[in-house]
Amino acid sequence: MTMIEVLIIEDDKRIADIHRRFIDKIEGFQVVGSANTGAEAQDWIQTLKPQLILLDVYLPDVKGTDLLTYIQRESPDSDIIFITAASETDIVRKAFKGGVIDYILKPLTFDRFKESLLTYQQKRNSLETQGSMDEESIQLLWNKSHPPSTEQIMTPKGIDPSTMGRIKEKLTTCNTGMTAEEMGAACGMSRSTARRYLEHLVSEQLASAELLYGTIGRPERRYFPRP
Repeated sequence: MTMIEVLIIEDDKRIADIHRRFIDKIEGFQVVGSANTGAEAQDWIQTLKPQLILLDVYLPDVKGTDLLTYIQRESPDSDIIFITAASETDIVRKAFKGGVIDYILKPLTFDRFKESLLTYQQKRNSLETQGSMDEESIQLLWNKSHPPSTEQIMTPKGIDPSTMGRIKEKLTTCNTGMTAEEMGAACGMSRSTARRYLEHLVSEQLASAELLYGTIGRPERRYFPRP
């Protein structure tokens, strides 16, 4: 798998470190640099020409939106995801017109971060295929995800269809079953969140659950895919 090089532009070093740790958990991405000011960002962009830039709006010396023209001139093949607390319409408009591919509002969660990067990865891979593209692949480039199916529309509140898809996939490939804790670790979410999704699968008769005793004698609820 070709690694996607990522440049983090974020004035808060603590948040930049969180972004770096998030990226370390996602296969196919690597951080190649981190800038805390607009001036530093320009140096990194000109030198590295990264494939993906995670850009904050409020930098100490410049606004992230003011860097868009510079990025388009100096590194036109770089794609940009905004990660910011800025929600003003004029900033969102500039981001949209500037070709920003996603806009994530702080505070962000790992699930939202991962979804954004994996969607970007899928789109990038589609553009690197040879020959022609089918309609579904082309539509995906201009939409965040595939159009919702009837099943997705009926999904109850608090259950995200894309997250549910990952849970199903993990469970299906594990014949020995999984606990909520194991599922949470595999999908990058908390144990309680994983259990909520697993219990939903049980309620829909798409999975079964058994109370088994672990090696230390403590019972654990283990979930299994239904045939």
